[in-house]
Amino acid sequence: MTDSQQILIKGARVIDPADGTDEVGDVLVRDGVIAAKGRAVSAPDGALVVNGTGQVLAPGFIDLHAHLREPGREDRETVATGAAAAARGGFTTVCCMPNTEPAIDSAMMVEFIAAKAREAGPVRMLAIGAVTRGRAGKELAEMEEMASAGAVAFSDDGSPVATGHLMQMALTYASELGLPVIDHCEDHSITRGLGVHEGWVASRLGLEGYPSAGEESTMARDIALAELTGGHFHAAHVSTAGGVELVRQAKARGIRVTAEATPHHLTMSEEWVLGVHGAVAPANALELSAYDTMAKVSPPLRTPADRAALIDALRDGTIDCIATDHAPHTFADKTVPFDEAMVGISVLETALGSLMGLVHAGSLSLPTLVHRLTVAPAMVFGGALAALGSLAVGAPADIVLFDPDEEWAVDPAAFASKGRNTPLAGDRLKGRVTLTVAQGIIAFDAAGLTRGTSA
Repeated sequence: MTDSQQILIKGARVIDPADGTDEVGDVLVRDGVIAAKGRAVSAPDGALVVNGTGQVLAPGFIDLHAHLREPGREDRETVATGAAAAARGGFTTVCCMPNTEPAIDSAMMVEFIAAKAREAGPVRMLAIGAVTRGRAGKELAEMEEMASAGAVAFSDDGSPVATGHLMQMALTYASELGLPVIDHCEDHSITRGLGVHEGWVASRLGLEGYPSAGEESTMARDIALAELTGGHFHAAHVSTAGGVELVRQAKARGIRVTAEATPHHLTMSEEWVLGVHGAVAPANALELSAYDTMAKVSPPLRTPADRAALIDALRDGTIDCIATDHAPHTFADKTVPFDEAMVGISVLETALGSLMGLVHAGSLSLPTLVHRLTVAPAMVFGGALAALGSLAVGAPADIVLFDPDEEWAVDPAAFASKGRNTPLAGDRLKGRVTLTVAQGIIAFDAAGLTRGTSA
């Protein structure tokens, strides 16, 4: 990581959805903020000059949903390794879920995450506070104290808020604090913690399935309670066409509902559990790669029709933004029988490459993708994030530079994250981050772009 007060990136395709910019130009960073944006920006004496020709320059990506495991499971991830993985993926702000051990359920724990983030470097790591004490689903945590300490939202993820009464109270109190309540929408009495969609793949593998209704029933509850309280409900990792329609109808009625989708639910479907990576499934015998625990996630990968509905909803704004649900695990967590394996995928370092597949396929425009990774999540949470996601002069200097056409093979052994758990291992992706600047500081430089480039 290099500390630099002046960086000039020249000749890149600058995409800034906050003001509609999409043109070849230059961006100057000075003293931690965007100092200039436009064409033919002059390099101040001593500035690092980066040639951005053929690349895309955008605001740093913002992730509203990541699991960084610290404290308690530092063998899976730490704030520092999560920050390094985020920088490699172009993320300059990451919101940390509270399902740690102990949970982030107090001002002291929020401050602990802030202190670890300062040690880790320039990538902004912000805490999401638990809705209930210890995430036990029995009594509300001290939400006001956590908000005062810097919590940006509240959630009991990866568990749903246990009862309608708790969700009603959480939405009421969070509304007074101006913060959203994020819910992992799952009815455990229906899903029983299963990690494969209830469909033909589950039947072929002889596994119990997680039906779409297990997600949609809790989402409907939360939408009704948001309407009752006027609070802001944010639906985590929406995965079904039915869930999309619930969000769409709620927004049409003026209810304060926002939603996210993950890179894996946008780009993968249930067939990945068979180990065939979206290809045509075998007609008779199963491949040796079947029961792929790397593709076990909650909510599970759904049908191709669900995936298409998510893409349409992301395109039209029903789904507000993309969030990674980065969930790093150890080798031992995943190398067990499918029913015993932990759910989750390590996503931060592969998010852009997988999502660019939608752009190259013509399913999503590049400006729309950038919007859903930058200004959109900033708008969803507001508060401490409100000033982010923009390249406006005077805005915090959070920048990602990426080559939309660079092909690369996914090698989990090379991840900065401790989590090597990805079903993409060995796959080739197209689109890769080359430079990440967070708060005016170079957090990741893939190819030494800034070496020997002082003006």
